[in-house]
Amino acid sequence: MGQGRSRGSSQHRRALGVAALLLTALTALTACAGPAQYEERIGLHDAAATEAVGDWEGAEQTRLTLNQDGTALVQRLDGREYDFDKGWRLSGTGTWELTDRPSGQNLVVTMTARSAVDRREDVVPAQRGSTAPLTYTWRFDARRDAGRKLELFFLFGDPDSGNLYLLTHAAP
Repeated sequence: MGQGRSRGSSQHRRALGVAALLLTALTALTACAGPAQYEERIGLHDAAATEAVGDWEGAEQTRLTLNQDGTALVQRLDGREYDFDKGWRLSGTGTWELTDRPSGQNLVVTMTARSAVDRREDVVPAQRGSTAPLTYTWRFDARRDAGRKLELFFLFGDPDSGNLYLLTHAAP
């Protein structure tokens, strides 16, 4: 009789242990969900503002000029995340700064004066009526390519899709 109780207690403890392990795994998985999941990646922390100065190029004639005095010239730059789907491409002037957060460095470009708006042809007609903003702020993440050169990027479209909008230093 004592032996049966001992075996039952052992099985009970084992079942509790498995349940605790599953609960811990489930908690870890659900902790990753939510809006903060996009800010949790560990990024670059060694970029200098002097590396960011200059001309940057992207797809479809996108150009970004970052001056040493903190001013910026934006040419045909698309919106971030869901704004990309609206199809507008902004040009104008503004400011920039290199920030450092626990998740990595960001290059923040704020267009304070819009000079032009272009539209991409691939935009769904129902979204073409979206009004382009007069001012806009982009937050680029920073990373290094295989040659250790600085690159700037942001996600566009649905953040879950992982579409990358990349800018690289223009050739001199």
